[in-house]
Amino acid sequence: MLSIEEVKLLIEKLKALKGTDFQKLIDDNLKTLQEFAYSVDAYNTRQIARLDKTRNWFQQDLDWRESHQDSILDQLLDKQIELKINQFGKMGNDLQNCLEIGPGNGRHVLALRAWRLMFFTEVLASCKEKIFKKFPPAHQRLLRFYTTDRTACPDIPNNSCNFVFSWDTFPFFTQEHIAEYLRDIHRVILPGGYGFIHYADCDYDADLAEAKRGYWNYNTKSSMKKLLQDAGYDVIEMDQFRPRANYVIFKKPGNTNPVLYKVVEIPLPRDEEK
Repeated sequence: MLSIEEVKLLIEKLKALKGTDFQKLIDDNLKTLQEFAYSVDAYNTRQIARLDKTRNWFQQDLDWRESHQDSILDQLLDKQIELKINQFGKMGNDLQNCLEIGPGNGRHVLALRAWRLMFFTEVLASCKEKIFKKFPPAHQRLLRFYTTDRTACPDIPNNSCNFVFSWDTFPFFTQEHIAEYLRDIHRVILPGGYGFIHYADCDYDADLAEAKRGYWNYNTKSSMKKLLQDAGYDVIEMDQFRPRANYVIFKKPGNTNPVLYKVVEIPLPRDEEK
């Protein structure tokens, strides 16, 4: 039997074929599949229960990651992510601020030191102490940590950040949850500011497998692009470092941001250069 994630993926593929000679076949089957998907989402309580993760769920997941960090650590991926972050942390940032959504225990927080103020929003208040400990006392006065219930970050001023970053967080969100976050980010980010966000792309088998087992939530590249465009952003780049490491870079229209991002391939350092 098809899973709901596989059904949704098939719906997207059928939509992409609209306008071809298979139009009638597509229309007939697309309507049936959409009705089935809506029915499952609306009435299958097991499915609904796993969509929005709870604070307790995130705590258990973080505890598991902490206890298994030696086996799940991916130094190459971390280096790729932080090299990408560095492209946004060049000259002109001395008076700019950044926001990280869902930093967890602070896996990438030190890569954000190029910014003046660093805002963090996290559902788990216990992460604050672990993040602050990664910085010397003099630098801690530049950190702002906020516990959020869902997507709201009202304490972060309007148009205050020129860079928003999130890794290993948005794949756990439903598309509705992502849409809410993108709207609030739009308030926080200044015109011309960028976002760099990790997301699930279930067009790939590895990502689809995570959604089918209920760990991630269903999303695709085309859906993510539409969510961003509907929220008023320009999509700059959509790519992946490896399976399950898909990212999107987007920009809020405007020219207040002093940093200009260019899509370039950054080579990793050779072993002798490390």
